[in-house]
Amino acid sequence: MILRRAKRDDIAALTALQRAAYEPLKQRVGVSPLPYAADYGVLVETMEIWIAGPAGKLDAALVLDPKPDHLLITAAGHALAAGDPLGALKRVALRDDAPALALRGIAMAQLGEFVRAKTLLRSAARAFGSKEAVARARCVIAEAEIALVSRDLSWPAKALDAARATLEAHGDRINGAHARNLEVRRLILIGRLDEAERSLAELDSTPLPPASRVAHELAVAGIAMRRLQTKAARAALTRADHAAREADIPALTAEVERASLVMTTPAARLITRGGEPPLLLEEVEALLASKALVVDACRHVVQDAGKVVSLATRPVLFAIARALGEAWPADVPRSTLVARAFRAKHADESHRARLRVEVGRLRVELRALADVSATKRGFALVPRHASEVAVLAPPVEERHAAVLAFLTDGESWSSSALAIALGASPRTVQRALEQLAATGKVQPFGRGRARRWVTPPVPGFPTILLLPGPLPSD
Repeated sequence: MILRRAKRDDIAALTALQRAAYEPLKQRVGVSPLPYAADYGVLVETMEIWIAGPAGKLDAALVLDPKPDHLLITAAGHALAAGDPLGALKRVALRDDAPALALRGIAMAQLGEFVRAKTLLRSAARAFGSKEAVARARCVIAEAEIALVSRDLSWPAKALDAARATLEAHGDRINGAHARNLEVRRLILIGRLDEAERSLAELDSTPLPPASRVAHELAVAGIAMRRLQTKAARAALTRADHAAREADIPALTAEVERASLVMTTPAARLITRGGEPPLLLEEVEALLASKALVVDACRHVVQDAGKVVSLATRPVLFAIARALGEAWPADVPRSTLVARAFRAKHADESHRARLRVEVGRLRVELRALADVSATKRGFALVPRHASEVAVLAPPVEERHAAVLAFLTDGESWSSSALAIALGASPRTVQRALEQLAATGKVQPFGRGRARRWVTPPVPGFPTILLLPGPLPSD
């Protein structure tokens, strides 16, 4: 028997074969069976029909409804879940149906080809169409993750929230949880810890698969680190490590190891009369919980165990407070304070008058914590409750340390994303980047809106865990 593909010329013969095959059944049951009413004029155009026999009188017909190869799609999905993008591409690289486009986009993202990945995911979302709401939502979430990894913080967060709601409404809890974790990671990155914590509290990670639990626990650890809750951070990192080993995905294990390095890397320096020893995050937490009056040059605050006074927007006042803290219990000459606060090489009467005004303002700000008393040659810091004064400083002093701290995560940042993360104006950040580029500390690539800034990690450089809020204006 020789099979050939049916054409429009075969419609009459197909209809005759159909009637001959189903007429006995129709007579027996008294009604027309569904295949009896099939329109072969439509089926020839929409399906694959293979026939055997002479053109005028057919012996047999086989009607096939072609569908995408779901077996290959499933295999590619499993490969991506196991962290094997090349294995996924071997299965779907030459296909252009919507599921294949989506999987190809995710694979390219795992390989670091973010531009190509976004193009493929957008094509997949269009190909799925409006009736495939869940599939489209998954494409949106994948694109949101690419935006986060590539530090495109201007990507619309509302689109991610809408996609998450769609997935949760359709019962896709795993991808819905992944969307929430992405939202939390973005909030942590831009310093909105309260919102991140509230969003994370709405998610129960217990029934999630190991890979999703890793992302959840890393978010918990990230919040705890930034709140200087090192015991909670270590517990979350331990749970993340166990989940990563259960998932058996090398990339996840490496991500947990990188996050754990923060706990063993110096986060600050303690400036004392005897030296400047580095402090781990746990030691910073212990210092801030002690009875000492701490002048925190990482976040530009002055605090003791009961109260915190922020001077992040008062750089002159903080410069005076830091100089007084470093000299405590001794006083600081007026000429030294003028040089530190106003960067003046020679103090004249106008500088001394301005210094008296700024010291008066500092007294008002610190009135609940300490007094600033005048001495014969200058001023001294006198704590009201604390028995000692400590100055906490970044591991390395740098004018634009906040910008460099974000860049040392190894990702490429746009100036607009840095401005969002730092809470500063884009122009302030652009000036900082240009000055850092002039000294070779950062490098740009790309042009116009595609320009990104990178720098290799610098040992001992400040992390983003202990950063002030806004950048001081130049």
